[in-house]
Amino acid sequence: MDFDITQEQFRLQQRCLELAADFTTRSPQHDRDASHPTENYDQLRKEGFLHLTVPKQWGGTGHDFLTHTIAYEALGQGCPSTALAFNMHASVVNPLLESPEVTDESKRYVADLVVRQGKMIGGNFSEPTHTSIIGERPLSVRARKVKGGYSITGRKMFASMLQATDYVLVLAYPDESTSPRAGMLLLVPPDAPGRSVNANWDVLGMRATRSDSLILDDCRVPDSSAVFRTEDLRNFRLSYFNWFWGSYTAVYLGLAVAAYRETIRVVRDRQPPGYAQSLAYHPDVRRHVAEMSVDLEAARLITYRSAWLSATQGPTPETTAALYRAKYMVGEAVSRITRTGLTLGGAHGIFKGNRMEQLFRDGAVAPIQPPAADFCLWSMGTHELGLDPEDLLPPMRPE
Repeated sequence: MDFDITQEQFRLQQRCLELAADFTTRSPQHDRDASHPTENYDQLRKEGFLHLTVPKQWGGTGHDFLTHTIAYEALGQGCPSTALAFNMHASVVNPLLESPEVTDESKRYVADLVVRQGKMIGGNFSEPTHTSIIGERPLSVRARKVKGGYSITGRKMFASMLQATDYVLVLAYPDESTSPRAGMLLLVPPDAPGRSVNANWDVLGMRATRSDSLILDDCRVPDSSAVFRTEDLRNFRLSYFNWFWGSYTAVYLGLAVAAYRETIRVVRDRQPPGYAQSLAYHPDVRRHVAEMSVDLEAARLITYRSAWLSATQGPTPETTAALYRAKYMVGEAVSRITRTGLTLGGAHGIFKGNRMEQLFRDGAVAPIQPPAADFCLWSMGTHELGLDPEDLLPPMRPE
């Protein structure tokens, strides 16, 4: 791997850092109110981020997964919720446009929405009964064929920026299928009959993602809304782990960078009365900062390597293991860095509105966001030992 980024990647990274600095100024208010940072989304739209990684053959800019990682690490340093939620768009659009299982007709339709019309698409795959510590996620939301389209019924959770997007991509089970692994993806606009939102996103961290619940009660959408269908979702999911969840890792890496830099600022600026030097001169502070630096650099190198493997090799077993390794490492590093930063800042740092207090809460979500830390370790262990997941006993006894 060449660790030198290209001039094009560098320019994009610098622009993302400029945007992040602007997003930082509004982040505390959006966090406090758990409100959509729509002005940030509008700026990212204006800057061309909706089609940043859309393949050139479909009219997009065509940046690869490594470049996406570099960009979102930078964006994550500003308002982590903005970067995490807006990434939802790329995480669902790119698999559709890259997969050979998706028809060209569907690809043209999605690309037209995104590139020509500038539509923002969110994703909604999770359901109330799902748990990320277990890989199998049976679908209870159903899509039934009706005249001229589909009727969708059920409830989805964790729909980031749900009320700010132009469409949400819903994963549902085709009602007439018999395969337990069947699934289909349907685009649902805000005005679809039978669609409503349960605004229940009152949570610890990443509050401005507004990941509310989506209620679908005989929700009607036209035939064109069904952009993908398969009798076995496994290959589609496995082939695009990089986008479906690996793309979020860079955001948390950026959060860790922000926490590290905020810690440096605090200990340099704070000079206790009666002392001639700042807290930066305290030996315990220096040791903690050194440990944070090691965590951060290790997490960055592991993350960049996983992105490089994804961009150069595709969804090989080595790439998949690397993506799990990066997600686990970044989650652990974010937890340690934000906790240490909060500790070094002292009691002043626990007040609402303090930058470190918010980063600490946002960072607490990192090991929990799927794939959760324990599932990452399970997957890595399976890979390292050369085991076939199909040969393993389920972690819990099925009914």
